[in-house]
Amino acid sequence: MIKVFGHLSPDTDATTAAIVWSWYLNEHTVGEATAYVLGELNSETSFVLQRFGFAVPELLPPLTLGESVVVVDTNNPQELPENINEMNLLALIDHHKLVGGLTTQTPTDITIKPVACTATIMYDLMSAEGIIIPTNISGLMLSAILSDTLGFRSPTTTPHDKDVAEKLASTLGIDVTAYADEMFTAKSDISSFTDTGLIKLDSKKYNVGDKNFRVSVIETTNVVTVLDRKEGIIEAIKTCIEEEGDIDDVLFFIIDILNENATVLTYNDLTKQVISASFGVAVEADTEILPGILSRKKQILPALKL
Repeated sequence: MIKVFGHLSPDTDATTAAIVWSWYLNEHTVGEATAYVLGELNSETSFVLQRFGFAVPELLPPLTLGESVVVVDTNNPQELPENINEMNLLALIDHHKLVGGLTTQTPTDITIKPVACTATIMYDLMSAEGIIIPTNISGLMLSAILSDTLGFRSPTTTPHDKDVAEKLASTLGIDVTAYADEMFTAKSDISSFTDTGLIKLDSKKYNVGDKNFRVSVIETTNVVTVLDRKEGIIEAIKTCIEEEGDIDDVLFFIIDILNENATVLTYNDLTKQVISASFGVAVEADTEILPGILSRKKQILPALKL
């Protein structure tokens, strides 16, 4: 059995990509595959799975030496099981920069393309084989592209992502704008998550100089609902730093999808210092609004400095 999975803190792309590729392996190859996730899903992803009739994948169990796996939507070993390099990595499909650190037991099928979404790559791979993609799988792929591009607002969006999304939407008879609004409304419901859950819901660890940060992002159409929980989130951040032991601080960004900006919590000297140095702003309060900032991958992480 092949285990297919994406990164920790799974988003819509990582989750649906695992489902899509396990379907492909089961239906169009001799492999038997199962999709897994590496954490709790956000409310948008849960909405998408329900919308197209899929159950939430099980959490990935501990891997044993030599198991066959396929990794999607990441090539960063920090976002994968600790023993990933002991697995039989059959394939990797991703759209992020190559960070290094993964090793394989045998030659591996690796596809990394400069697009906004793993689903776009999978669409191309399957189209090249002439595969007819069923409605429910098409729905997952469309949802992933709209999620990763924030409805084509994100600077990571390429013309090809938009073209693929529009082809899928046309096949499905879905209005892209209206459906994206539904997804983002679902994503903005954070009522079921604890403050700690919000910190880890969409989060990546990242080194800045001699400091290691957890860079967390919440994408929403209602920033106020997140800021209303600011004090609790800050306390949860302090607990997170103490319990994890390998991070110096948490940079918590609230992405306003509709107004196309980011509000970042600048609650202590270190967060004020890194946001001031990175984005050229004079930080004084415990939050700072950064106009035009929507993408962690393209705008936040590359800018971070001390």
